[in-house]
Amino acid sequence: MANNSNHTVRIAAAQMTSINDLTSNFNTCSHLVKEAVAAGAKMICFPENFSFVGARDGESMKIAEPLDGPIMQKYCSLARESNIWLSLGGFQEKGPDDTHLCNAHVLIDDTGHLRSTYRKIHLFDVDIPGGAVFKESSFTEAGKNIVVVDSPVGRLGLTVCYDLRFPELYQRLRYQHQAQVLLVPAAFTKITGEAHWEILLRARAIETQCYVIAAAQAGKHNDKRESYGDTLIIDPWGKVVGRLPDRASTGIVIADIDFSLIDSVRTKMPISEHMKPLKFWNSASP
Repeated sequence: MANNSNHTVRIAAAQMTSINDLTSNFNTCSHLVKEAVAAGAKMICFPENFSFVGARDGESMKIAEPLDGPIMQKYCSLARESNIWLSLGGFQEKGPDDTHLCNAHVLIDDTGHLRSTYRKIHLFDVDIPGGAVFKESSFTEAGKNIVVVDSPVGRLGLTVCYDLRFPELYQRLRYQHQAQVLLVPAAFTKITGEAHWEILLRARAIETQCYVIAAAQAGKHNDKRESYGDTLIIDPWGKVVGRLPDRASTGIVIADIDFSLIDSVRTKMPISEHMKPLKFWNSASP
């Protein structure tokens, strides 16, 4: 397991308002990377749909590319030239056919190489009370595999946005695959964000005794779409240790991953040792 000694390493989480302009979004990401490097971060985490948010139906499908295409190659060059790891959550990867893409969380190392790719498992097919109707599965192919990656900022568990509502995924990342840091790039809606964003993130941190890095889309992307924002970094005790001053601005938040704190929390409250296999009990049986 990576980085298990008693030291700290700095991580950054970005907040931005992506639009339907690949160049504009890349320029924003480049600026935020410079800020993260200047602050001493070894990795910066970007939100879901960092490179593109469509204003009309079908736009995301039109710009979707393979991971070796020119869009991702620009971000690989950015990582290499800046000497920093990039967590790129929610990239529109060209899918298995002309009507589907994959919502891909791509990890790039500081030499510009793709280290791993997680494809979003849980798709956002929801009729929000008082809000809009979303059907991500109509154009997105669901992923099937859990992904954990060793990095300079710890052993990372990769997820995307709506995955946050499915605690079993995070339990498996920690207790089966020994994750230390959980990445949750997101573009939460305003209504669901106000109700559930922070409490779910803190719950995942507490349940798994991991750091949670939640980079968020923020504000109005276009006339039809608005994201909640509130980029957060949460420690293994469930304490918010990094937060932007407001939910709408573009910027980064910095925090130190403290590996001794991870070890301390897990030693003092050894959940992994206390877990018991659960058996179904039928009250009708004798």
